[in-house]
Amino acid sequence: MANRFTQWLQRRRAYDRWRRPVRFERNLIVIGGGAAGLVAAYIAAAVKAKVTLVEAHKMGGDCLNYGCVPSKALIRSAKLAHQMRHGERYWLNSNPPDFSFRKVMARVQEVIRTVAPHDSVERYTGLGVEVLQGHARIADPWTVEIKLADGTTQTRTTRSIVIATGARPFVPPLPGLEEVGYVTSDTLWEEFAKLDEAPKRLVVLGGGPIGCELAQSFARLGSGVIQIEMAPRIMIREDEEVSELARAALAADGVEMLTGHKAVRCEKEGERKYIVVEHDGQTRRIEFDALIAAVGRSARLKGFGLEELGIPTQRTVTTNEYLETLYPNIYAAGDVAGPYQFTHTASHQAWYAAVNALFGDFKRFKADYSVIPWSTFIDPEVARVGLNEQEAREQGIAHEVTRYGIEDLDRAIADGSAHGFVKVLTVPGKDRILGVTIVGEHAGDLLAEFVLAMKHGLGLNKILGTIHIYPTLAEANKYVAGEWKRAHAPQNVLVWLERYHAWKRG
Repeated sequence: MANRFTQWLQRRRAYDRWRRPVRFERNLIVIGGGAAGLVAAYIAAAVKAKVTLVEAHKMGGDCLNYGCVPSKALIRSAKLAHQMRHGERYWLNSNPPDFSFRKVMARVQEVIRTVAPHDSVERYTGLGVEVLQGHARIADPWTVEIKLADGTTQTRTTRSIVIATGARPFVPPLPGLEEVGYVTSDTLWEEFAKLDEAPKRLVVLGGGPIGCELAQSFARLGSGVIQIEMAPRIMIREDEEVSELARAALAADGVEMLTGHKAVRCEKEGERKYIVVEHDGQTRRIEFDALIAAVGRSARLKGFGLEELGIPTQRTVTTNEYLETLYPNIYAAGDVAGPYQFTHTASHQAWYAAVNALFGDFKRFKADYSVIPWSTFIDPEVARVGLNEQEAREQGIAHEVTRYGIEDLDRAIADGSAHGFVKVLTVPGKDRILGVTIVGEHAGDLLAEFVLAMKHGLGLNKILGTIHIYPTLAEANKYVAGEWKRAHAPQNVLVWLERYHAWKRG
Protein backbone atom coordinates (compact mmCIF):
# COMPACT_ATOMS: atom_id res chain seq x y z
CA MET A 1 0.00 0.00 0.00
CA ALA A 2 2.86 2.39 0.87
CA ASN A 3 4.55 1.69 -2.47
CA ARG A 4 1.33 2.41 -4.33
CA PHE A 5 0.87 5.68 -2.48
CA THR A 6 4.46 6.67 -3.25
CA GLN A 7 3.98 5.87 -6.95
CA TRP A 8 0.72 7.85 -6.99
CA LEU A 9 2.42 10.83 -5.33
CA GLN A 10 5.31 10.74 -7.83
CA ARG A 11 2.88 10.66 -10.72
CA ARG A 12 0.87 13.61 -9.39
CA ARG A 13 4.03 15.60 -8.79
CA ALA A 14 5.08 15.03 -12.39
CA TYR A 15 2.41 17.55 -13.41
CA ASP A 16 3.69 20.29 -11.09
CA ARG A 17 5.91 21.97 -13.67
CA TRP A 18 3.23 22.04 -16.36
CA ARG A 19 0.25 24.33 -16.85
CA ARG A 20 -2.91 22.44 -17.69
CA PRO A 21 -5.14 23.95 -20.40
CA VAL A 22 -8.60 25.09 -19.38
CA ARG A 23 -10.15 23.53 -22.52
CA PHE A 24 -9.01 20.83 -24.89
CA GLU A 25 -9.31 20.56 -28.66
CA ARG A 26 -9.23 16.76 -28.61
CA ASN A 27 -10.23 13.93 -26.31
CA LEU A 28 -7.40 11.78 -27.61
CA ILE A 29 -4.30 12.09 -29.78
CA VAL A 30 -2.73 8.88 -31.01
CA ILE A 31 0.91 8.95 -32.17
CA GLY A 32 1.56 6.19 -34.69
CA GLY A 33 -0.61 4.65 -37.39
CA GLY A 34 0.33 1.00 -36.93
CA ALA A 35 -1.78 -1.74 -35.40
CA ALA A 36 -2.03 -0.22 -31.92
CA GLY A 37 -2.57 3.33 -33.15
CA LEU A 38 -5.23 2.37 -35.67
CA VAL A 39 -7.23 0.39 -33.11
CA ALA A 40 -6.98 3.13 -30.49
CA ALA A 41 -8.15 5.77 -32.99
CA TYR A 42 -10.95 3.50 -34.25
CA ILE A 43 -12.28 2.95 -30.72
CA ALA A 44 -12.20 6.66 -29.92
CA ALA A 45 -14.05 7.55 -33.10
CA ALA A 46 -16.60 4.78 -32.52
CA VAL A 47 -17.59 6.27 -29.16
CA LYS A 48 -17.81 9.76 -30.71
CA ALA A 49 -14.68 11.21 -29.11
CA LYS A 50 -12.69 13.81 -31.01
CA VAL A 51 -9.49 12.00 -31.96
CA THR A 52 -6.40 12.88 -33.99
CA LEU A 53 -4.12 10.19 -35.41
CA VAL A 54 -0.58 11.23 -36.37
CA GLU A 55 1.55 9.04 -38.65
CA ALA A 56 5.01 10.08 -39.81
CA HIS A 57 5.43 7.53 -42.59
CA LYS A 58 3.02 4.90 -43.92
CA MET A 59 -0.44 4.13 -42.57
CA GLY A 60 -0.67 0.53 -41.43
CA GLY A 61 2.75 0.63 -39.83
CA ASP A 62 5.24 -2.21 -39.88
CA CYS A 63 2.75 -5.06 -40.12
CA LEU A 64 1.17 -3.92 -43.36
CA ASN A 65 4.21 -2.46 -45.07
CA TYR A 66 7.18 -4.51 -43.86
CA GLY A 67 6.13 -7.38 -41.65
CA CYS A 68 3.09 -9.64 -41.44
CA VAL A 69 1.52 -8.90 -44.82
CA PRO A 70 4.55 -8.92 -47.16
CA SER A 71 6.22 -11.84 -45.40
CA LYS A 72 3.11 -14.02 -45.65
CA ALA A 73 2.74 -13.14 -49.33
CA LEU A 74 6.36 -14.20 -49.88
CA ILE A 75 5.87 -17.38 -47.84
CA ARG A 76 2.88 -18.38 -50.00
CA SER A 77 4.82 -18.00 -53.26
CA ALA A 78 7.79 -19.87 -51.79
CA LYS A 79 5.56 -22.71 -50.61
CA LEU A 80 4.02 -23.11 -54.05
CA ALA A 81 7.50 -23.22 -55.60
CA HIS A 82 8.42 -25.90 -53.07
CA GLN A 83 5.33 -27.98 -53.92
CA MET A 84 6.07 -27.78 -57.64
CA ARG A 85 9.61 -28.94 -56.96
CA HIS A 86 8.30 -31.91 -54.97
CA GLY A 87 5.28 -33.00 -57.00
CA GLU A 88 6.30 -36.64 -56.64
CA ARG A 89 5.02 -36.53 -53.08
CA TYR A 90 1.55 -36.40 -54.62
CA TRP A 91 2.44 -38.80 -57.45
CA LEU A 92 2.68 -35.91 -59.90
CA ASN A 93 5.63 -34.97 -62.03
CA SER A 94 8.16 -32.84 -60.21
CA ASN A 95 9.30 -29.77 -62.10
CA PRO A 96 11.69 -27.01 -61.12
CA PRO A 97 9.44 -23.96 -60.75
CA ASP A 98 9.84 -21.53 -63.62
CA PHE A 99 9.25 -18.04 -62.25
CA SER A 100 10.44 -14.48 -62.25
CA PHE A 101 11.78 -13.41 -58.87
CA ARG A 102 11.02 -9.83 -59.78
CA LYS A 103 7.36 -10.78 -60.35
CA VAL A 104 7.24 -12.64 -57.03
CA MET A 105 8.39 -9.48 -55.27
CA ALA A 106 5.95 -7.43 -57.34
CA ARG A 107 3.13 -9.67 -56.11
CA VAL A 108 4.19 -8.88 -52.54
CA GLN A 109 3.71 -5.19 -53.27
CA GLU A 110 0.37 -5.89 -54.92
CA VAL A 111 -0.82 -7.71 -51.80
CA ILE A 112 0.20 -4.71 -49.70
CA ARG A 113 -1.71 -2.38 -52.02
CA THR A 114 -4.80 -4.60 -51.80
CA VAL A 115 -4.79 -4.62 -48.00
CA ALA A 116 -3.77 -0.95 -47.63
CA PRO A 117 -7.30 0.56 -47.95
CA HIS A 118 -8.20 -1.15 -44.65
CA ASP A 119 -5.66 1.11 -42.93
CA SER A 120 -5.85 4.16 -45.18
CA VAL A 121 -6.18 7.84 -44.38
CA GLU A 122 -9.43 7.88 -46.36
CA ARG A 123 -10.99 5.09 -44.34
CA TYR A 124 -10.11 6.60 -40.98
CA THR A 125 -11.14 10.07 -42.06
CA GLY A 126 -14.48 8.55 -43.04
CA LEU A 127 -14.77 7.05 -39.57
CA GLY A 128 -14.39 10.49 -38.04
CA VAL A 129 -10.69 10.46 -37.22
CA GLU A 130 -8.56 13.51 -37.98
CA VAL A 131 -5.49 12.03 -39.66
CA LEU A 132 -2.35 14.15 -39.85
CA GLN A 133 0.70 12.88 -41.71
CA GLY A 134 3.75 14.25 -39.99
CA HIS A 135 6.05 13.85 -37.00
CA ALA A 136 4.56 14.31 -33.54
CA ARG A 137 6.33 15.55 -30.44
CA ILE A 138 4.71 15.77 -27.04
CA ALA A 139 5.40 19.33 -25.83
CA ASP A 140 3.69 18.90 -22.46
CA PRO A 141 1.28 16.33 -21.00
CA TRP A 142 -1.66 17.87 -22.89
CA THR A 143 -0.05 19.37 -26.00
CA VAL A 144 1.25 17.70 -29.14
CA GLU A 145 3.18 19.51 -31.85
CA ILE A 146 2.96 18.00 -35.33
CA LYS A 147 5.49 18.90 -37.99
CA LEU A 148 3.69 18.18 -41.25
CA ALA A 149 5.24 16.94 -44.47
CA ASP A 150 5.03 20.42 -46.02
CA GLY A 151 7.23 21.81 -43.24
CA THR A 152 4.46 23.60 -41.35
CA THR A 153 3.66 22.84 -37.73
CA GLN A 154 0.29 22.37 -36.08
CA THR A 155 -0.46 22.13 -32.38
CA ARG A 156 -3.28 20.23 -30.69
CA THR A 157 -4.31 20.16 -27.05
CA THR A 158 -5.81 16.94 -25.75
CA ARG A 159 -7.02 15.33 -22.55
CA SER A 160 -5.13 12.09 -23.26
CA ILE A 161 -2.38 10.73 -25.50
CA VAL A 162 -1.59 7.22 -26.70
CA ILE A 163 2.01 6.58 -27.75
CA ALA A 164 1.95 3.84 -30.39
CA THR A 165 5.19 4.49 -32.24
CA GLY A 166 6.07 0.82 -32.79
CA ALA A 167 9.52 -0.68 -33.25
CA ARG A 168 12.25 -0.90 -35.87
CA PRO A 169 14.70 -3.69 -36.75
CA PHE A 170 17.70 -3.80 -34.45
CA VAL A 171 20.95 -3.60 -36.39
CA PRO A 172 23.83 -5.25 -34.49
CA PRO A 173 26.98 -3.15 -33.97
CA LEU A 174 29.02 -5.44 -36.19
CA PRO A 175 32.30 -3.99 -37.45
CA GLY A 176 32.26 -3.59 -41.23
CA LEU A 177 28.50 -4.14 -41.57
CA GLU A 178 27.82 -0.70 -43.02
CA GLU A 179 30.64 -1.11 -45.54
CA VAL A 180 29.40 -4.43 -46.95
CA GLY A 181 25.74 -3.37 -46.86
CA TYR A 182 22.74 -5.17 -45.49
CA VAL A 183 18.95 -5.22 -45.51
CA THR A 184 16.48 -5.69 -42.70
CA SER A 185 12.97 -7.09 -42.55
CA ASP A 186 11.87 -3.50 -43.27
CA THR A 187 14.11 -2.65 -46.22
CA LEU A 188 14.45 -5.95 -48.06
CA TRP A 189 11.08 -5.62 -49.81
CA GLU A 190 12.16 -2.52 -51.69
CA GLU A 191 15.78 -3.60 -52.22
CA PHE A 192 15.07 -7.16 -53.36
CA ALA A 193 12.29 -5.92 -55.66
CA LYS A 194 15.08 -4.50 -57.86
CA LEU A 195 16.64 -7.95 -58.39
CA ASP A 196 15.98 -10.24 -61.35
CA GLU A 197 16.67 -13.33 -59.26
CA ALA A 198 16.99 -14.22 -55.60
CA PRO A 199 20.45 -13.58 -54.12
CA LYS A 200 22.68 -16.55 -54.92
CA ARG A 201 24.46 -16.47 -51.56
CA LEU A 202 22.29 -15.11 -48.78
CA VAL A 203 23.27 -14.76 -45.13
CA VAL A 204 20.50 -14.45 -42.56
CA LEU A 205 21.64 -13.13 -39.20
CA GLY A 206 19.26 -14.39 -36.51
CA GLY A 207 17.51 -17.63 -35.67
CA GLY A 208 14.26 -16.25 -34.30
CA PRO A 209 10.86 -16.33 -36.02
CA ILE A 210 11.62 -13.57 -38.56
CA GLY A 211 14.99 -15.04 -39.50
CA CYS A 212 13.58 -18.56 -39.87
CA GLU A 213 10.64 -17.45 -42.03
CA LEU A 214 12.88 -15.46 -44.37
CA ALA A 215 15.61 -18.11 -44.51
CA GLN A 216 13.20 -20.86 -45.56
CA SER A 217 11.33 -18.67 -48.05
CA PHE A 218 14.40 -17.45 -49.92
CA ALA A 219 15.90 -20.94 -49.92
CA ARG A 220 12.73 -22.20 -51.60
CA LEU A 221 13.00 -19.37 -54.14
CA GLY A 222 16.51 -20.36 -55.14
CA SER A 223 18.93 -18.69 -52.74
CA GLY A 224 21.76 -20.56 -51.11
CA VAL A 225 21.05 -19.59 -47.50
CA ILE A 226 23.35 -19.65 -44.50
CA GLN A 227 21.59 -18.80 -41.24
CA ILE A 228 23.73 -17.65 -38.32
CA GLU A 229 22.47 -17.86 -34.74
CA MET A 230 24.56 -17.18 -31.62
CA ALA A 231 22.34 -19.34 -29.38
CA PRO A 232 22.80 -23.13 -29.36
CA ARG A 233 19.60 -23.63 -31.36
CA ILE A 234 17.14 -21.70 -33.48
CA MET A 235 13.79 -20.58 -32.04
CA ILE A 236 15.29 -20.66 -28.57
CA ARG A 237 12.01 -19.72 -26.84
CA GLU A 238 10.38 -22.97 -27.97
CA ASP A 239 10.85 -26.49 -26.61
CA GLU A 240 13.94 -28.33 -27.82
CA GLU A 241 11.93 -30.78 -29.91
CA VAL A 242 10.19 -27.85 -31.64
CA SER A 243 13.54 -26.24 -32.40
CA GLU A 244 14.80 -29.52 -33.78
CA LEU A 245 11.76 -29.97 -36.04
CA ALA A 246 12.22 -26.40 -37.30
CA ARG A 247 15.92 -27.04 -37.91
CA ALA A 248 15.16 -30.22 -39.84
CA ALA A 249 12.51 -28.47 -41.94
CA LEU A 250 14.81 -25.62 -42.90
CA ALA A 251 17.70 -27.98 -43.55
CA ALA A 252 15.48 -30.03 -45.88
CA ASP A 253 14.98 -26.86 -47.92
CA GLY A 254 18.72 -26.35 -48.17
CA VAL A 255 19.33 -23.84 -45.37
CA GLU A 256 22.73 -24.28 -43.75
CA MET A 257 22.35 -23.44 -40.07
CA LEU A 258 25.28 -22.27 -38.00
CA THR A 259 23.99 -22.33 -34.43
CA GLY A 260 26.33 -21.46 -31.60
CA HIS A 261 28.16 -19.15 -34.02
CA LYS A 262 28.90 -15.53 -33.17
CA ALA A 263 29.20 -12.98 -35.95
CA VAL A 264 32.52 -11.20 -35.38
CA ARG A 265 32.88 -8.74 -38.28
CA CYS A 266 32.22 -8.13 -41.95
CA GLU A 267 34.90 -7.55 -44.57
CA LYS A 268 35.03 -6.34 -48.14
CA GLU A 269 37.64 -7.07 -50.78
CA GLY A 270 36.84 -5.21 -53.97
CA GLU A 271 33.28 -6.24 -54.78
CA ARG A 272 33.42 -9.42 -52.70
CA LYS A 273 31.71 -9.39 -49.30
CA TYR A 274 32.37 -11.64 -46.32
CA ILE A 275 31.16 -12.23 -42.80
CA VAL A 276 33.44 -13.77 -40.19
CA VAL A 277 31.91 -16.00 -37.52
CA GLU A 278 33.40 -17.67 -34.47
CA HIS A 279 32.56 -21.09 -33.04
CA ASP A 280 34.45 -23.01 -30.33
CA GLY A 281 37.43 -20.71 -30.72
CA GLN A 282 37.60 -21.24 -34.49
CA THR A 283 36.74 -18.62 -37.10
CA ARG A 284 35.10 -19.10 -40.47
CA ARG A 285 34.90 -16.62 -43.34
CA ILE A 286 31.70 -16.76 -45.38
CA GLU A 287 31.25 -14.98 -48.71
CA PHE A 288 27.81 -13.61 -49.51
CA ASP A 289 25.90 -11.54 -52.04
CA ALA A 290 23.26 -10.21 -49.62
CA LEU A 291 22.82 -10.14 -45.86
CA ILE A 292 19.57 -9.87 -43.90
CA ALA A 293 19.88 -8.59 -40.33
CA ALA A 294 17.02 -10.28 -38.44
CA VAL A 295 18.20 -10.25 -34.83
CA GLY A 296 15.19 -8.56 -33.27
CA ARG A 297 13.39 -5.24 -33.09
CA SER A 298 13.80 -2.23 -30.80
CA ALA A 299 11.12 0.22 -29.70
CA ARG A 300 10.96 3.67 -31.31
CA LEU A 301 11.57 5.93 -28.34
CA LYS A 302 13.54 8.92 -29.62
CA GLY A 303 12.24 12.19 -30.96
CA PHE A 304 8.75 12.17 -29.50
CA GLY A 305 9.44 14.34 -26.47
CA LEU A 306 9.60 11.52 -23.95
CA GLU A 307 13.01 12.57 -22.66
CA GLU A 308 11.93 16.17 -22.11
CA LEU A 309 8.86 15.07 -20.19
CA GLY A 310 10.90 12.67 -18.08
CA ILE A 311 8.84 9.65 -19.12
CA PRO A 312 10.92 6.61 -18.07
CA THR A 313 12.05 4.27 -20.84
CA GLN A 314 14.28 1.23 -20.85
CA ARG A 315 13.94 -1.05 -23.84
CA THR A 316 10.33 0.12 -24.03
CA VAL A 317 8.20 2.87 -22.53
CA THR A 318 7.64 2.12 -18.86
CA THR A 319 3.93 1.72 -18.04
CA ASN A 320 1.81 0.38 -15.22
CA GLU A 321 -0.85 -2.32 -15.48
CA TYR A 322 -3.27 0.20 -16.99
CA LEU A 323 -0.71 1.14 -19.69
CA GLU A 324 -0.26 4.57 -18.11
CA THR A 325 3.16 6.21 -18.22
CA LEU A 326 4.54 8.55 -15.55
CA TYR A 327 1.65 10.84 -16.51
CA PRO A 328 -1.73 9.15 -15.96
CA ASN A 329 -3.18 10.78 -19.10
CA ILE A 330 -0.38 9.52 -21.37
CA TYR A 331 -0.53 5.86 -22.36
CA ALA A 332 1.63 3.51 -24.45
CA ALA A 333 0.52 0.51 -26.49
CA GLY A 334 2.00 -1.92 -28.98
CA ASP A 335 5.66 -2.69 -29.65
CA VAL A 336 6.78 0.55 -28.00
CA ALA A 337 5.21 -0.65 -24.73
CA GLY A 338 6.12 -4.34 -24.85
CA PRO A 339 6.36 -6.94 -23.48
CA TYR A 340 5.26 -8.65 -26.71
CA GLN A 341 5.90 -7.60 -30.29
CA PHE A 342 2.91 -9.05 -32.09
CA THR A 343 0.29 -7.24 -34.13
CA HIS A 344 -2.51 -8.94 -32.22
CA THR A 345 -1.11 -7.95 -28.82
CA ALA A 346 -0.68 -4.38 -30.08
CA SER A 347 -4.37 -4.32 -30.98
CA HIS A 348 -5.21 -5.95 -27.64
CA GLN A 349 -3.29 -3.30 -25.70
CA ALA A 350 -4.80 -0.52 -27.79
CA TRP A 351 -8.27 -1.39 -26.47
CA TYR A 352 -7.10 -0.98 -22.87
CA ALA A 353 -5.18 2.23 -23.62
CA ALA A 354 -8.07 3.84 -25.50
CA VAL A 355 -10.79 2.82 -23.06
CA ASN A 356 -8.74 3.83 -20.02
CA ALA A 357 -7.84 7.15 -21.67
CA LEU A 358 -11.45 7.98 -22.50
CA PHE A 359 -13.33 6.48 -19.56
CA GLY A 360 -10.71 6.03 -16.85
CA ASP A 361 -12.46 8.59 -14.62
CA PHE A 362 -15.24 6.03 -14.19
CA LYS A 363 -13.46 2.69 -14.51
CA ARG A 364 -9.99 1.52 -15.48
CA PHE A 365 -9.02 -1.87 -16.86
CA LYS A 366 -5.76 -3.73 -16.26
CA ALA A 367 -4.20 -5.08 -19.44
CA ASP A 368 -4.71 -8.85 -19.52
CA TYR A 369 -1.76 -10.91 -20.78
CA SER A 370 -2.97 -14.22 -19.39
CA VAL A 371 -3.64 -15.83 -22.77
CA ILE A 372 -1.27 -14.64 -25.51
CA PRO A 373 -0.94 -16.80 -28.65
CA TRP A 374 1.68 -16.54 -31.36
CA SER A 375 2.83 -18.40 -34.44
CA THR A 376 5.96 -18.74 -36.55
CA PHE A 377 4.97 -19.24 -40.18
CA ILE A 378 7.66 -21.61 -41.32
CA ASP A 379 6.61 -24.90 -42.94
CA PRO A 380 5.46 -26.69 -40.82
CA GLU A 381 4.01 -23.84 -38.76
CA VAL A 382 4.75 -23.54 -35.06
CA ALA A 383 2.02 -22.05 -32.85
CA ARG A 384 1.83 -21.66 -29.11
CA VAL A 385 -0.29 -20.25 -26.30
CA GLY A 386 0.54 -20.28 -22.60
CA LEU A 387 3.35 -22.35 -21.13
CA ASN A 388 5.57 -24.79 -22.94
CA GLU A 389 7.55 -27.54 -21.23
CA GLN A 390 10.81 -25.63 -20.87
CA GLU A 391 9.03 -22.65 -19.27
CA ALA A 392 7.08 -24.88 -16.91
CA ARG A 393 10.32 -26.57 -15.78
CA GLU A 394 12.16 -23.26 -15.39
CA GLN A 395 9.31 -21.78 -13.34
CA GLY A 396 8.81 -24.91 -11.26
CA ILE A 397 5.17 -25.29 -12.32
CA ALA A 398 3.72 -28.77 -11.84
CA HIS A 399 2.24 -30.07 -15.08
CA GLU A 400 1.28 -33.08 -17.15
CA VAL A 401 1.98 -33.41 -20.87
CA THR A 402 -0.46 -34.94 -23.34
CA ARG A 403 0.60 -35.37 -26.94
CA TYR A 404 -1.08 -36.36 -30.19
CA GLY A 405 0.98 -37.07 -33.30
CA ILE A 406 -0.49 -35.52 -36.46
CA GLU A 407 0.99 -38.37 -38.50
CA ASP A 408 -2.09 -40.39 -37.40
CA LEU A 409 -4.62 -37.76 -38.55
CA ASP A 410 -6.68 -38.83 -41.58
CA ARG A 411 -6.90 -35.39 -43.20
CA ALA A 412 -3.20 -34.75 -42.75
CA ILE A 413 -2.43 -38.10 -44.40
CA ALA A 414 -4.71 -37.25 -47.32
CA ASP A 415 -3.10 -33.81 -47.68
CA GLY A 416 0.44 -35.14 -47.54
CA SER A 417 1.12 -33.09 -44.42
CA ALA A 418 1.17 -35.85 -41.84
CA HIS A 419 3.91 -34.45 -39.63
CA GLY A 420 3.99 -32.55 -36.38
CA PHE A 421 2.05 -32.79 -33.15
CA VAL A 422 -0.30 -31.16 -30.68
CA LYS A 423 1.13 -30.96 -27.17
CA VAL A 424 -0.97 -29.82 -24.21
CA LEU A 425 0.20 -29.00 -20.70
CA THR A 426 -2.43 -29.42 -17.99
CA VAL A 427 -2.67 -29.16 -14.21
CA PRO A 428 -1.79 -32.60 -12.77
CA GLY A 429 -4.90 -34.73 -12.52
CA LYS A 430 -7.12 -32.04 -14.04
CA ASP A 431 -8.11 -31.03 -17.56
CA ARG A 432 -7.33 -27.31 -17.04
CA ILE A 433 -5.04 -26.16 -19.84
CA LEU A 434 -1.76 -24.43 -18.95
CA GLY A 435 -0.39 -24.20 -22.46
CA VAL A 436 -0.47 -25.67 -25.94
CA THR A 437 2.15 -26.06 -28.66
CA ILE A 438 1.16 -27.15 -32.17
CA VAL A 439 3.57 -28.00 -34.97
CA GLY A 440 2.02 -28.73 -38.33
CA GLU A 441 0.04 -27.47 -41.29
CA HIS A 442 -2.12 -24.46 -40.32
CA ALA A 443 -0.97 -24.67 -36.70
CA GLY A 444 -1.78 -20.99 -36.17
CA ASP A 445 -5.39 -21.59 -37.20
CA LEU A 446 -5.74 -24.77 -35.15
CA LEU A 447 -4.52 -22.99 -32.03
CA ALA A 448 -7.56 -20.70 -31.91
CA GLU A 449 -9.73 -23.36 -30.25
CA PHE A 450 -7.28 -23.67 -27.37
CA VAL A 451 -6.93 -19.89 -27.06
CA LEU A 452 -10.71 -19.65 -26.65
CA ALA A 453 -10.73 -22.52 -24.16
CA MET A 454 -7.99 -20.98 -22.00
CA LYS A 455 -9.53 -17.52 -22.13
CA HIS A 456 -12.89 -18.78 -20.87
CA GLY A 457 -11.71 -21.52 -18.52
CA LEU A 458 -12.79 -24.48 -20.64
CA GLY A 459 -10.89 -27.73 -20.15
CA LEU A 460 -10.03 -30.65 -22.40
CA ASN A 461 -13.27 -32.44 -21.51
CA LYS A 462 -15.21 -29.62 -23.19
CA ILE A 463 -13.08 -29.89 -26.33
CA LEU A 464 -13.54 -33.68 -26.35
CA GLY A 465 -17.31 -33.21 -26.10
CA THR A 466 -17.41 -30.83 -29.08
CA ILE A 467 -18.20 -32.16 -32.56
CA HIS A 468 -15.38 -31.56 -35.05
CA ILE A 469 -15.99 -32.00 -38.78
CA TYR A 470 -14.45 -35.10 -40.37
CA PRO A 471 -12.03 -35.07 -42.07
CA THR A 472 -10.34 -31.87 -40.93
CA LEU A 473 -7.06 -30.90 -39.35
CA ALA A 474 -9.05 -29.51 -36.41
CA GLU A 475 -9.82 -33.06 -35.29
CA ALA A 476 -6.29 -33.11 -33.89
CA ASN A 477 -7.52 -30.88 -31.08
CA LYS A 478 -10.25 -33.35 -30.16
CA TYR A 479 -7.90 -36.32 -30.42
CA VAL A 480 -5.34 -34.81 -28.03
CA ALA A 481 -8.21 -34.28 -25.58
CA GLY A 482 -9.09 -37.94 -26.09
CA GLU A 483 -5.51 -38.94 -25.30
CA TRP A 484 -5.77 -37.02 -22.03
CA LYS A 485 -9.09 -38.71 -21.22
CA ARG A 486 -7.68 -42.20 -21.81
CA ALA A 487 -4.71 -41.45 -19.57
CA HIS A 488 -7.08 -40.38 -16.80
CA ALA A 489 -9.68 -43.13 -17.18
CA PRO A 490 -10.87 -44.36 -13.73
CA GLN A 491 -9.30 -47.84 -13.67
CA ASN A 492 -11.20 -49.02 -10.60
CA VAL A 493 -14.50 -48.13 -12.26
CA LEU A 494 -13.46 -49.97 -15.43
CA VAL A 495 -12.80 -53.13 -13.41
CA TRP A 496 -16.35 -53.03 -12.03
CA LEU A 497 -17.76 -52.28 -15.49
CA GLU A 498 -15.99 -55.35 -16.87
CA ARG A 499 -17.58 -57.47 -14.16
CA TYR A 500 -20.96 -55.87 -14.83
CA HIS A 501 -20.86 -56.71 -18.54
CA ALA A 502 -19.73 -60.25 -17.78
CA TRP A 503 -22.72 -60.62 -15.45
CA LYS A 504 -25.05 -59.29 -18.14
CA ARG A 505 -23.81 -61.96 -20.56
CA GLY A 506 -24.89 -64.64 -18.06
